[in-house]
Amino acid sequence: MNDSSGGGSVFVGAGTVVNVAAILAGSGIGLLVGNRLPARTRAVVTDGLGLVTLLIAGLSVVAVTDRVLSDAVGPSAPVLIVLGAVIVGGVIGSLLRIEHRLESSGSWLQARLGGSGDAGARAQFVEGFVTASLVFCVGPLAILGSITDGLGGGAEQLLLKSALDGFASIAFAASLGVGVMASAIAVAAIQGSLTVLGAVMGSFVPEAHVVALTATGGVLLVGVALRLLNIRPVAVGDMLPALLVAPVLVQSIVWLR
Repeated sequence: MNDSSGGGSVFVGAGTVVNVAAILAGSGIGLLVGNRLPARTRAVVTDGLGLVTLLIAGLSVVAVTDRVLSDAVGPSAPVLIVLGAVIVGGVIGSLLRIEHRLESSGSWLQARLGGSGDAGARAQFVEGFVTASLVFCVGPLAILGSITDGLGGGAEQLLLKSALDGFASIAFAASLGVGVMASAIAVAAIQGSLTVLGAVMGSFVPEAHVVALTATGGVLLVGVALRLLNIRPVAVGDMLPALLVAPVLVQSIVWLR
């Protein structure tokens, strides 16, 4: 599929490559800056990131009111779809222990990349890796942008995300440390896999399914924001299957109607 806007001239997967490079560069800058900032300032930066993540989450959640979704499943179903996706996805993720596996991956990476260190250093590395990975991988731009790139629709969405992630990684690394840089590995794996999925699919996902996925992703980002603001350590990793459950629920209701 050729992209009339010019994105088709870029090789498939270029968006993820640029995204990973932006995170690595931003994290490097953040690590240099972070060492020169007092703890109070780093805490304020983290709070600011939490508030902005909450804003982004709100903008995504508003998709639940999109008429495309209500026309496909009925006016009373969209909120129930998001609720069902989060609950069912959370149960699946909890049974699969996804959050624990993410934290274990962070610990493994810390041991390989940063040495054993003390308990505090390990905890900070894991927190930086898990939090940044969730923020960078859960948003609608990550999912839809990767699939669109795989479909040959261009990398514009991922290029925009790269710019946003680059600046965010500066602030994240300044406050959460080197674990943020390791999140580039998660971004490469997840977005790369979604790009391959898009290439295999060969056609666009129905818009109603995309809207449900976007709204569900917004709810998960609220959980990330609560973590950043130290309000509650929501196990967002365990809820990641909700992003797959939401489109399935939409399709199920469409069939039943």
